[in-house]
Amino acid sequence: MSAVKTEAEASAPALAGGKDEPKDAERREFFAKLGMGSLIVAAMGTGLFTYEYFSPNVLFEPSPIIKAGKPDQFPPGTVTFDPKTRIYVINGPKGFYALSAICTHLGCLTAWKPELNLIACPCHGSRFNRDGVKVAGPAPNPLPWLKIWLSDEGYLMVDRSTQLKGEEFLRV
Repeated sequence: MSAVKTEAEASAPALAGGKDEPKDAERREFFAKLGMGSLIVAAMGTGLFTYEYFSPNVLFEPSPIIKAGKPDQFPPGTVTFDPKTRIYVINGPKGFYALSAICTHLGCLTAWKPELNLIACPCHGSRFNRDGVKVAGPAPNPLPWLKIWLSDEGYLMVDRSTQLKGEEFLRV
């Protein structure tokens, strides 16, 4: 055996464990980085869920009470449809009343057909008379009557969240 070391042997660090030690060090370093990355991702997820938990979860909905207009805006015998609020305001012979424009079959938006004197659902063919009573189609119930009243300022007010059990008319 020669006591003289070659250049490759002199430049290489002295390894006690042999040839596999540098590969083990690289693996250890990889798994250490992988572990730290996993901890950082878990901490970020925890922070995000904590933020969402403590932030207010409020759903802003429009008021169910609608200012429909002044009574003189609705001529006698007319059915006025408001697509924004999805109601009908009807000025009938007994007075004013309001109906929901949502079909009781599957929740489609109905339309007033003056040539037929009916409220018709375009989805599945349900038809209702101007009092909301079903005259044809698959709808299981009539259109609901909604609470209507006259405000202190003289406006017709409709509460979409209050369905009436029977017919109620507002005489102005």
